[in-house]
Amino acid sequence: MNVLLITLDQFRGDCLSAAGHPLVRTPNLDELARNGVRLNRHYSQAAPCGPGRASLYTGMYQMNNRVVANGTPLDARFDNVARAARRHGYQPALFGYTDQSVDPREVSGPDDPRLQHYTGVLPGFDPVLHLPDDHEPWLQWLRELGYSDLGTAYPELAREPERPAEHSVSAFLTNNAIEWIGHQSQPWFAHLSYLRPHPPYAAAGHFATMYDPADVTMPIEPAESRHPLHDFVMQFGATAAPIDEAKMRSLRAQYYGMISEVDHQLGRLWAELHERGMWDDTLIIVTADHGEQLGDHGLIQKVGYFEQSYHILGIVRDPHQPQAHGSVVDEFTENIDVFPTICDAIGAPVPAQCDGLPLTPFLRGEAPPWWRDAAHWEFDWRDIYITDEPNEWPWDRRLERQHLAVRRDASASYVQFGDGSWLCFDLANDPTGRTEISAPEVVLGHAQAMLVWRSQHADRTLTDVLIDKGGRGRMPAGVPQGVGVSKDM
Repeated sequence: MNVLLITLDQFRGDCLSAAGHPLVRTPNLDELARNGVRLNRHYSQAAPCGPGRASLYTGMYQMNNRVVANGTPLDARFDNVARAARRHGYQPALFGYTDQSVDPREVSGPDDPRLQHYTGVLPGFDPVLHLPDDHEPWLQWLRELGYSDLGTAYPELAREPERPAEHSVSAFLTNNAIEWIGHQSQPWFAHLSYLRPHPPYAAAGHFATMYDPADVTMPIEPAESRHPLHDFVMQFGATAAPIDEAKMRSLRAQYYGMISEVDHQLGRLWAELHERGMWDDTLIIVTADHGEQLGDHGLIQKVGYFEQSYHILGIVRDPHQPQAHGSVVDEFTENIDVFPTICDAIGAPVPAQCDGLPLTPFLRGEAPPWWRDAAHWEFDWRDIYITDEPNEWPWDRRLERQHLAVRRDASASYVQFGDGSWLCFDLANDPTGRTEISAPEVVLGHAQAMLVWRSQHADRTLTDVLIDKGGRGRMPAGVPQGVGVSKDM
C-alpha cells in the first residue's frame, strides 16, 4: 500500500465546508471526507511549526520530545515516521519541509550548514523537493517562467495575488509530487508539506478575490479580564490582530482563499491517483501542524493556550477499510496518533516512545477498547529569553517557567502555567473560551486530571524493559534480534 501524508500549515479545524463552515469552499477535502473518516475534534500538540511537527512525526507530547521552539534540536535518539517507514521497505520522499533542527551532537562543528538554520529535514526522509524558508526552488522556477523582478521568499509570497494560481508555491509543490508519483512502480511513501494557508495572508491568483470581505464573519472579541500572557501577545507585532475592521475582514477573506487554493491542488492529486489506479491502494492522511487565531481573542497566527491555535483539520482515508468511509469521529483525536496509525497500516510495531494511539479502530467503524476523554497541547516561549550570554545554571531556572500546558475536555479547558498560575474556562456554557471557572471544587478536578495525564505519559522508552535472562519486555528499535519479548522494529 502507498502512504500519502499531507500537512497544511496553519489550517483551522473549523475552516472546512464538510465541518459546516458557512462560507469557505473545500470540495476536494470534502470528497476525501466522504470517502474516508473525518476527525471532528482533532488537535495539534504544540505550536509553532517546529514543535507541532515534532509531535506529529514522533508521536510524542512536547513534554517528552522537548522540541519547544522553531530551532530546538530534535533529539537524534527518537524514532519517527520516516525512519519507521524506511525500516519496513519504503523510501520516504519529502515535498516541502519538516522544520526539524539537527541534534548538535550529530554535527562536525559550528560551521556545519545544518547549524545555520532551523529548517532541517527529518531524519529518514529523502528531500526530493526541499522548500525551507527561503523557498529558493520555487523562486528559481518563477525565474524560469520569465519573472525577473523577484525579491526574497516572503515578499514574493505576499505577491501571489498578482500571479496566476498556476504559478503559486502550492502549485509548484503539487507539480513536483505528481511528476514523482508518475515514476513510481513500487509501493511508495510521500510526505507533502504545504506552506499554505500560512501567512502572509495573500491567496494565489483568482483565489485572492474568491471571497468578499463583506461576507466574512468578525472574530471573537478578547475577554475583558486577561492573563498577562494574553495581554503580552496582543501587543506583540507578529500576533496582534488588526484593529481596523476592513483589514480584519480582508485578512480572513485571504485566509479562506488560501484554503480553497490548496484544496484545488489536492484535487489535482486525487485526479492523478485515480488516473493511475492508485486511489484504492493509497492511505491518505491530511492534517495540519497547528491552527490559526484568525483574529479570535484579538490575535492572529498561533500562540498561547487558545483553542483556535490547536484545533486542526484531520481526515484519514484507508482504502482497505471502507466500512467506515463517510463517518465522522467526535472523540478527541490528536496529531500524535498519526505516526501509530501509519505504523498499523504498514504492519510496523508502534514504537514504545509513542504517546499516541492508532486510529485504526475508528477507520474500521469500531469503538476502541480505550480512548482519551480530552485533548492536550503545550506552548513554550523560552526562546525569546535565550541569548548568547550564559545564564547562571544551575541556579537560574527562568527558562523552565516560560511554558504552559492545556487539557481540554468536553466541558472545560484547564491551563497550567510553568510559573504556577492557572486558568480554567467554562466551555459548556461559553464555547468561545472567555468565561472563567473559579470554583475550587471544579478546578481541582481538572487540575488533577492534568496531573494524571502527565504521570501516565512520562517517557517509557526503557521503563518496560528488564535486564535479566537476556533482556525482557518492550525493546526499542535497534536492539539485536532475539533480545526481549517484543521490539519496536
